[in-house]
Amino acid sequence: MSLDLTPEQKATGKANFEQAAGDLARDGKSKTMVTGGAPSDPKNPDRRDVLKAGLAAGAVVPVSAAVYFGYSSWKGNKAVKTALIGCGDEGGVLMGDHNPEYNEIVAVCDIRPTNMDRIFKGDTGPRKGLNKVYGEATAKKIERCTSLADLLDKKSKLGLEAVIIATPLNTHDPITKACMDAGLHVLCEKLMARDVTRCKGMIKHAKDTGTLLAVGHQRHYSTLYAQALEMLENNILGDIKHIRALWHRNNSWRYSPSAFDKSKYAEEYGVPYYVDSWWKEIPKADAAALSPEKLKELAFGNPELYGFKDVAELVRWRCFDKTGGGLMAELGSHQLDASSIVLGHVKPLAVSGVGGKFFYGPGRNDRESDDGVFVTFEFPGPKHPKAGKGGTDTNDVVVVTFTSFNSNEFEGYGEWIMGSHGTMFLEKEADVYLWREKDKSKKGDTGGRDTRITVTSAGGGKPAMESTSTWGGGGGSAPIGKAAGASGWDSAVRGYRTEMEHFAYCVRKWQEMKQKVSYEKKDGKLVHGEIIPRCHGEVAMADAIMALTANMAMAKRERIVFEDGWFDADKADVPETKHGPKKA
Repeated sequence: MSLDLTPEQKATGKANFEQAAGDLARDGKSKTMVTGGAPSDPKNPDRRDVLKAGLAAGAVVPVSAAVYFGYSSWKGNKAVKTALIGCGDEGGVLMGDHNPEYNEIVAVCDIRPTNMDRIFKGDTGPRKGLNKVYGEATAKKIERCTSLADLLDKKSKLGLEAVIIATPLNTHDPITKACMDAGLHVLCEKLMARDVTRCKGMIKHAKDTGTLLAVGHQRHYSTLYAQALEMLENNILGDIKHIRALWHRNNSWRYSPSAFDKSKYAEEYGVPYYVDSWWKEIPKADAAALSPEKLKELAFGNPELYGFKDVAELVRWRCFDKTGGGLMAELGSHQLDASSIVLGHVKPLAVSGVGGKFFYGPGRNDRESDDGVFVTFEFPGPKHPKAGKGGTDTNDVVVVTFTSFNSNEFEGYGEWIMGSHGTMFLEKEADVYLWREKDKSKKGDTGGRDTRITVTSAGGGKPAMESTSTWGGGGGSAPIGKAAGASGWDSAVRGYRTEMEHFAYCVRKWQEMKQKVSYEKKDGKLVHGEIIPRCHGEVAMADAIMALTANMAMAKRERIVFEDGWFDADKADVPETKHGPKKA
């Protein structure tokens, strides 16, 4: 992603990361990697399998996600009967990557006829379709519901236990609450809700009904991010002062549909000027089924908040302020979440930025949401008072920048983590690279993009990177990233499958306890944290606060200081009260 990285330098960076992970594992400083001989099942190594073999081979093997995230005892459980609500783009990804041994999809629900067809037949890339996941004969038995009321009416008949919600952002909170009232556990896609007040309402509803609330920030369940975090916790990079996150796309090429393509769409709602995944064609089948009157009926009793003025607003919901949160909600929230994880789940201090509708306009995929954003967050470093570690240095600040533009994707997306001793690059949720800085206090020391490294803990001190002239192959026979030429989509590191598996595991554990879900805390920590999803409501609310407050800062062209009360789910304080919505 760097403008001047050669393929050889990227290969060195990947090898360095594997070497460092191997060195930390052999030094007993890694939970995600273990050393020893070949496990009984090399595709799904169990920590006990690997350790039984001893250390003779010196190989490094990644621990399976189920072992690392604490749900390897699933064997013997019946899959949780689950419904998908929202069968569009994200719903298709989740269904393509879910594990039927954990979540048995017994029903799907969507008000758009074309989405219902698509969720079964599948699409390109990770959206495999339920016909392929289950086989057509089994998939035919999955219930099809055209409204939430229809689905909840069939709850008992289906034996429904949980739902996965992947609907437009403005509908997350009413659907979540209705499902919780029906006694169902909820995994809701990110962003959590359209405003922070609604986020807090969802958290309170989960506590009041005793149901699980998980939110789909999948990096919390990525083995790749877990391995990177372990390295950062071992201070490999030194003092981190800057994280550069970006997610760029190019939606600027003219759309030229064939006559056949045009015949499938309702042209009264406009034909896209550019090829654009947010500003889509409106299928005739959806337009016929969903008149403005019908959409008003389906607006959960509040069309102003939860309704859509027409089918075009429904299909293109990401382009409107009422229904979506723009680039910060859809893309930036993921990377702010990653930055917060890297920095120890600290809360940000302030945000400022520039955003606007710089590229699109009348007749050219016009929208309300920004098509370009550049924001700067200030986070507390470990010595800052706000880091919660007893520090007193208010100058210890980490600068996190996020950029996203719709007219150029040369750099793609990922996170650069820049420390005083080295740089780590997490690319497209698929690969991770590591490079060492040159130690200028040592004559002849090497560093930079071309230097290979080992990690040592000389004298029992903290691990440190050192240059090496002999390549040690620390990754052993189990490389951390995907193999050369492999598919860009790797379920083992993406986190979608893992988050759904752990969600199912938590459901079963609470059922075994024969009690409602408890979010009780002691000394600030969840008493039952091991059976609460890693990205539960309060964690996800922090991500929403960062994304939505950034929108407000850009709209007002001002620096906004975050307030502690915003992050307290039990307080009514929210950023909207003082800084207002992004636009009127």
